[in-house]
Amino acid sequence: MMGSRSSRQQTVQDARGGCCYGDDMLHHDLVGQGPLVLLLHSGGMSGRQWRRLATRLSATHQVVAPDLLGSGGNPLWPDDAPFDYPLDVAAAFELLDALGPPAHVVGHSYGGLLALTLARMRPEAVRSLTVYDPVAFGVLHGTGDAEGLLDLERAAENPVFLDDARGGSEAWLEAFVDYWNGRGTWQALPESARASFSRVGRKVYYEVRSLLADRTAPQAYASITAPTLLIGGERSPVAARRVIAVLGEALPDARTHTIAGAGHMGPISHAAQVNELVAAHIAAADAG
Repeated sequence: MMGSRSSRQQTVQDARGGCCYGDDMLHHDLVGQGPLVLLLHSGGMSGRQWRRLATRLSATHQVVAPDLLGSGGNPLWPDDAPFDYPLDVAAAFELLDALGPPAHVVGHSYGGLLALTLARMRPEAVRSLTVYDPVAFGVLHGTGDAEGLLDLERAAENPVFLDDARGGSEAWLEAFVDYWNGRGTWQALPESARASFSRVGRKVYYEVRSLLADRTAPQAYASITAPTLLIGGERSPVAARRVIAVLGEALPDARTHTIAGAGHMGPISHAAQVNELVAAHIAAADAG
């Protein structure tokens, strides 16, 4: 269930004993003029992830890059507050409605799941859709995708991964980051990067627990009418690659593209290639 703006505020209000977002929407950067583009970042990041893409698109579009709940310029999500990813979807809807849909929607990883959910629930609000490695793992359960589900089971074999007591801790973040990017990635990160992840670690854990419980079947995404570009990394985890394959079959107007040599963080490591694909897809949708 999506939940309304007031219910989202009440959740935060209950958790914080009266301190909440009030009437404020998600903290966001807004640049340019023209058709609206909404950029949704991955878990543990902020809207700043999309700075280069926002700059490029702002020459012809109005581009908004929000920080999701508990991220970036928003108040931290309370460690003991309940959370489910539809709360982020509701917050994104709130911002989109304030700016005026329809919008071209772009999302990476967790932001890709949110983007797909926006497009699934309100097809008329989305002009085009671009997602990179969206974590819509429910489609793997819906199809009984053995290869993808086995990869998820491999991640869950680490005892810290679904441990509520340790979720969001440094040990959990190491398991999370290394699953997506390869063993040793967490330890190789600069101290500043590890500190940034740790600041929002508990919220990221809640996101992961929520999305792993999702069972939205492929058929549910068939309601997405917007032209869709599904991008994945050649070196992304198997589960992510299988999600792209399943969605490519399920969505009525979708095409897929694999970035050679890229992994899950392709929008950053291969930003030039990803941004070129996104810009071209948006331009084609505007022209169509």
